[in-house]
Amino acid sequence: MLRGRATPDPSADPATRGDYWGVVLGAPDPQVLGTFYANVLGWEIKGDEPNWVTLYPGEGVAYLAIQREPDHVPPVWPSAPGQQQMMSHLDIEVQDLEAAVEHAVVADFQPQDNVRVMLDPAGHPFCLYS
Repeated sequence: MLRGRATPDPSADPATRGDYWGVVLGAPDPQVLGTFYANVLGWEIKGDEPNWVTLYPGEGVAYLAIQREPDHVPPVWPSAPGQQQMMSHLDIEVQDLEAAVEHAVVADFQPQDNVRVMLDPAGHPFCLYS
């Protein structure tokens, strides 16, 4: 267990647990990207401030947040020397891969048959897989 974190009580109300963790993406417009991921994931936007949007799945203690980065430079996919690199990406399991790709832009380069690399509105690659 990470030092300094609360010892979780799985039966406790998630709002009172104190052991949340999340992923934060940078984007020029947090509201646009937050709405995009809320639609893709079926999650609810719980926090909406000018520079920060937070999405929750409705259960558990994980979240996805988007912070405003006015100078955001989208990563290049696939990576190329001297270009903005992808620092991380989201992997999202889906039941119907072909139906799931209708919600985003399919990247030109696809490295695997059971994975589709997609691009969100801010240019972040993310993967849908089955």
